[in-house]
Amino acid sequence: MRSVIRRRAIGAEVRDEGVHFRIWAPVHERVAVVIDGRDFSLDREDDGYFSALVRDARAGSRYGFRLGDHIFPDPASRFQPDGPHGLSQIIDASTYRWGDAQWRGVALKGAIVYELHVGTFTREGTYAAAAHHLGELAELGVNLIELMPLNEFPGEFGWGYDGVDLWAPYHCYGTPDDLRRFIDDAHAHGIGVIHDVVYNHFGPDGFYLTQFAPQFTTKRNATEWGDAIDFESPHVRRFFTENAAYWIDEFHFDGLRLDATQSIHDWSTPHIIREITEHARAAGPDRTILVAAENEPQDARLIREYGVDAMWNDDWHHAANVAATGRVEAYYVDYRGTPQEFVSMAKLGFLYQGQYYKWQRKRRGTVSHDIAPERLFCFLQNHDQVANTARGERLWHPALTALLLLQPQTPMLFQGQEFAARTPFLYFADHKPELAALVAKGRAEFMQQFPSIDIDALTLPHARSTFEASKLDRHHRDEDALRIHRELIALRREHPFSAQRNDWLHGCVLGEQSFALRWLTGGDDDRLLILHLGDPVRIDPMDDPLLAPPDGFTSWKVRWQYEDVAIVLQPSRET
Repeated sequence: MRSVIRRRAIGAEVRDEGVHFRIWAPVHERVAVVIDGRDFSLDREDDGYFSALVRDARAGSRYGFRLGDHIFPDPASRFQPDGPHGLSQIIDASTYRWGDAQWRGVALKGAIVYELHVGTFTREGTYAAAAHHLGELAELGVNLIELMPLNEFPGEFGWGYDGVDLWAPYHCYGTPDDLRRFIDDAHAHGIGVIHDVVYNHFGPDGFYLTQFAPQFTTKRNATEWGDAIDFESPHVRRFFTENAAYWIDEFHFDGLRLDATQSIHDWSTPHIIREITEHARAAGPDRTILVAAENEPQDARLIREYGVDAMWNDDWHHAANVAATGRVEAYYVDYRGTPQEFVSMAKLGFLYQGQYYKWQRKRRGTVSHDIAPERLFCFLQNHDQVANTARGERLWHPALTALLLLQPQTPMLFQGQEFAARTPFLYFADHKPELAALVAKGRAEFMQQFPSIDIDALTLPHARSTFEASKLDRHHRDEDALRIHRELIALRREHPFSAQRNDWLHGCVLGEQSFALRWLTGGDDDRLLILHLGDPVRIDPMDDPLLAPPDGFTSWKVRWQYEDVAIVLQPSRET
């Protein structure tokens, strides 16, 4: 058989002479592609692959693969216009004309990250509608958007973490070219875009991949969602490494966020996460590609050994939540929200670096004090933590906002946080009735860990009203909050904050709810940040040496201030 040069190992790729199809179906002897009602047999290759060039196929045609008496959508479909249960559509990625030839990506140091859910970011819930607000985000100072999962999932709304077609952008948000246009527009505004990908499980509805290759999943090391993905197979590994490269190559994403990496089980060398990061970077050699990871145990091997650029710092959020709300329950029980916790994290990274953690009855975290601070993402809000409240409530706390945006670690905002959005962000997932009932039951059981939450008052995940209630309302913006975010992000661009160096940084506790951070540069760019998590208190006596102005200066003057709870001071020679 004549060798065919393909852009990616599997899926439908448009060529001058037709469309080339390739799929991995090792348990089958025969596979045919069905295009507009006509069957075309595929040739069997080694290792269970099937392929063929179909000259009668064209971009826009609908197709599926016949396995015995059944027709299934392509597991590597580039678009599912009728959802995961419908036929796939042939997409020609080469027809989009990119305008970002000069774009070189976003450096991790200096990044202001913004987590965004396309379906609720605007009333329309589309890429095109979201693009209209890129100018506002650029004006705010955001330079890196993290899009919640876009892979095809069932139903008309959802978070996206139950995806089943990892190569197909979710059809309700727009076409693949609409997504390309959004990213192109973001680049024109100086904003990078990374994609939150789910490589730890597949969703339960519309998942047809194992009809082609049961080898994709294993009951060994099952995850909280069911069977694990079997990364021992080189073909399974290739499916995911190629998928990572695909998003970077064909959509010009600037990187990936890897969801729940503690549930990506692999004992190979190199680890699958390292291979994913390497393939992602190789797909965008002319620009900076960033890979961030969520990891509940906070295992720093992701950075040290697996090539990941940054990790989410859940410790910071949990301490902040306790400081702001006073609620010490569920996974917050090992946090006190005290000034010392924030001083320690600003200097050393994770709060838990191997200490015993009562909630899980085991040690938590790994050493992080040697990790550059920009490699840890800190946040007051994210999709999970806002939804894990009684009514999807958001945290708005000026002092903690100042800390988030000025400390050396990389700050991440959640959509609407910048204007203290009043709209909640709830857990929603549109499933068939039987599955919807099971999901609602599972959600209620999960939320029982929070004694302060009335389980009977929780909204139903499958109710459309739950989804609609989560859409941002820009008609009720807190302009004071928006001003504070703009001013603090602008201040972060100044020295010494822009250097993001924690070797300059020192801190001291000033009271039960008060503390200071000092950037000791030894010159007029020395800065002192004083924060009061509760009611401001008079600092008397001023007995900590960090409160003294640098040598050659006689006092401090205000560089920025929000009421009396957050104050940035700079050296002065005025008496």
